[in-house]
Amino acid sequence: MADGNYKATVSYGGDGYFIGVPPSGHAQMMDSKGDRKNAPTPVELLLVSVAGCTAIDVQSILEKKRQDVTDYRVEIEGTRAEDHPRKFISFRIHHIVHGRNVSEKAVADAIELSDTKYCSVAATVQPTAEITTSFEVIEIQ
Repeated sequence: MADGNYKATVSYGGDGYFIGVPPSGHAQMMDSKGDRKNAPTPVELLLVSVAGCTAIDVQSILEKKRQDVTDYRVEIEGTRAEDHPRKFISFRIHHIVHGRNVSEKAVADAIELSDTKYCSVAATVQPTAEITTSFEVIEIQ
């Protein structure tokens, strides 16, 4: 979207299900009954969105730095407030990078760039939620 505006729709699908259609057109089912576990809830999607945004940034930066990454995973934990609206108050993000001769400094720098410059999802939630990050590099043969 060149003008900075994004448009999505969410339609009720019956029985507590909703179908979200983002600007890309790829529909995503959501379930308002989280105990059913048939589809993610909007809160679960937010958790994945925070992790996904930084993961995309870090992987791209490591590729540009010519790091030999063979596997990469981001684990995220979120803590929500006890009182309604039970917003997220903190996220703990752990990056796990597998590869050959991967520089710890390159990983730390990539995470820092994502945290401070590139990840729009984190920037959106940071005014009200603290984000802490950690990482490990696992050398493979």
